[in-house]
Amino acid sequence: MTEPLNLVLASVAGALLGTFFFGGLWWTVRKGVSSPQPALWFLGSLLLRMSVTLAGFYFVSGAHWQLLLLCLLGFTVARFVVMWLTRIAKNSSPSHAP
Repeated sequence: MTEPLNLVLASVAGALLGTFFFGGLWWTVRKGVSSPQPALWFLGSLLLRMSVTLAGFYFVSGAHWQLLLLCLLGFTVARFVVMWLTRIAKNSSPSHAP
């Protein structure tokens, strides 16, 4: 593959990893607060999300710091996108206030 394509793919992979990580965190919080055993939800989710994310960073980087940096950039951008989307979802849900 060409070098520019590798750079773009590393950024996209980082965005996907970030979406998985932060989307999974949002989902876990929603499920965990209503669960009778929230500690299991939070611990299990943390282990799964961290394992997948760290393995993804390892495989995407391929021992090149430039690819790792772009993957981290995509990951960070995904954080803001997930925050924005969850804020929209929260604001569009019907309120229970009279």
